[in-house]
Amino acid sequence: MKTLTSLAFALATLALTGAAHAQQTLRVSAIPDEAPTELQRKFKPLGSYLEQKTGMKVEFVPVTDYAASVEGLINNKLDMVWFGGFTFVQAKIRSNGKVVPIVQREEDEKFRSVFVTTDKAINKLEDLKGKTFAFGSESSTSGHLMPRFFLLAAQVNPDTDMKRVAFSGAHDATVAAVSGGKVDAGALNISVWEKLLAQGKVDSKSVRVFYTTPGYYDYNWTVRADMDPSLRKKLTDAFLALNANDAQGKEILELQRATRFIPTRTENYEQIEKAARNAGLLK
Repeated sequence: MKTLTSLAFALATLALTGAAHAQQTLRVSAIPDEAPTELQRKFKPLGSYLEQKTGMKVEFVPVTDYAASVEGLINNKLDMVWFGGFTFVQAKIRSNGKVVPIVQREEDEKFRSVFVTTDKAINKLEDLKGKTFAFGSESSTSGHLMPRFFLLAAQVNPDTDMKRVAFSGAHDATVAAVSGGKVDAGALNISVWEKLLAQGKVDSKSVRVFYTTPGYYDYNWTVRADMDPSLRKKLTDAFLALNANDAQGKEILELQRATRFIPTRTENYEQIEKAARNAGLLK
């Protein structure tokens, strides 16, 4: 009996030790809206910073597609994810409200999408009728949902009015499709467009913006609702403390294309959910 009791105690201790060990690693991911190497490059300094602020090992876990980022968070395989507005709404619905957005970039209060083309005959959304077109990922807020929303508002139905619609999978891939002549035009988020211009990775004499959308709420960092409140606060405080006036903060903010991070809340994404339902993208 004593042996069995000792064995039970040992097993319980091992279980607790394993749980404690598991909690020492913060598993972080992001929707794959850019090339995997670019996502890793952007995250590395942020991961090191979060390790300093939380005392935990921070591991970046790449995912294959947008849906995998949602499933990873709600199935307890990820602890924090960089979502677009639409993927956050999907995660909220799939988890029955058991995810919480904690911060967003200041820029995400009025995020925008741009429509680009090489075709001189395309100068407004209505000119896309009969043309070939590329969105980003089907689950992308700025690469699909909101561009579709504004197209429909302009009386252009991509599914019936365009010659062909493709999904490139990522914002930079959309630009490549347009510049390479695979499609007549495409839509992507303004942040990636500006970065590609700054890096000289797009020929601005050939590819041009012909329409920029009004602003809408977009990206955020989201955690599971069952995360330890003290850890959630540490993460939130860490993001809010990032300051462009010190070297570490400047590097992180520039890589995240952020002026600063600000608190956010679920209610901010009601417009995104409404747009998704109106476009038939949420069942």
